[in-house]
Amino acid sequence: MTLAIVFLIAGLVALVLGGEWLVRGAVGLAAKADINPLFIGLVIVGFGTSMPELVTSVEAAMAGSPAIAWGNIVGSNVANSLLILGCAALAGRMAVWSANPLRDPLVALGGSALVFALALSGMGHQAIGLALLALLIAYIFWCYRSESRTEAQMVHGEIPADSTGNSNSELPETPDGWVKPVGFTLIGLAVLIAGGNLLVSGAIDLARIAGLSETLIGLTIVAVGTSFPELVTSVVAARKGEAEVAFGNVVGSNIYNLLGIGGATMLLAPGAIPANLVPLDLGLVTLSAVAIVLLLIFYRGVRRLHAVMLLLAYFAYLAFLIANA
Repeated sequence: MTLAIVFLIAGLVALVLGGEWLVRGAVGLAAKADINPLFIGLVIVGFGTSMPELVTSVEAAMAGSPAIAWGNIVGSNVANSLLILGCAALAGRMAVWSANPLRDPLVALGGSALVFALALSGMGHQAIGLALLALLIAYIFWCYRSESRTEAQMVHGEIPADSTGNSNSELPETPDGWVKPVGFTLIGLAVLIAGGNLLVSGAIDLARIAGLSETLIGLTIVAVGTSFPELVTSVVAARKGEAEVAFGNVVGSNIYNLLGIGGATMLLAPGAIPANLVPLDLGLVTLSAVAIVLLLIFYRGVRRLHAVMLLLAYFAYLAFLIANA
């Protein structure tokens, strides 16, 4: 048991460090390649902070434990929407003033409803995994085209710079060469893979020793641990007054988790999504996605009172899981 705990802790630490190094390297590469900063925030940072979930879920699926993989996906989305968004809103003012604030939250809501429907149907096939991945690729392409059009309109004066909420956005300082960003990217990815191996190994052993279900371990320990990069990124961004970076990181990570990591898990382990994730866990994922859309429609962001409510909902959810383990 001691060795399992050591593996679990070492895996969590490696995932946090690897996620940070990967994001730093990826942003450096994007800056060197002169990529649109809005696209960097959405794709590079969002994908980078979701890498721990991706690596952990893929490792779990390949190890023959898809319940941990799906528990990690669902638990991470719950943690993102309730815990991380709540912490970020307490750390700083969360007001969103972008030109199209509902685009990504509505995609996240659609992805949540789709995965919920798949779980209810009991279907599981590699073709479904490929379809989810194709939807993610289409979403990224759509975002790229959308941001490119917005940037072009700003250049020609059709849209005021401050109406997009990105008047203060600046591309990270261009690195002097390619060695440093490439090094951070490769090292970060290697550390993430190693951390994913350790975390899954420790989690499976603990589940067996404690007599707990793999789904519960994935929903709690693994999900919270792999969400640390999103937590750190969003809280730091909120404290620096970059509310849209914090908000976008949460919503973007939710989309990657559902479509990208869910698709990869279904592709590698083409079985039905665990039935014990419905209605509670996947229902909470969908309801939290609805709540985010409503907060944007009525409040253009998340206020302190909303943050407290989100955090209370998350801790009540954890207490329920533990009490019914």
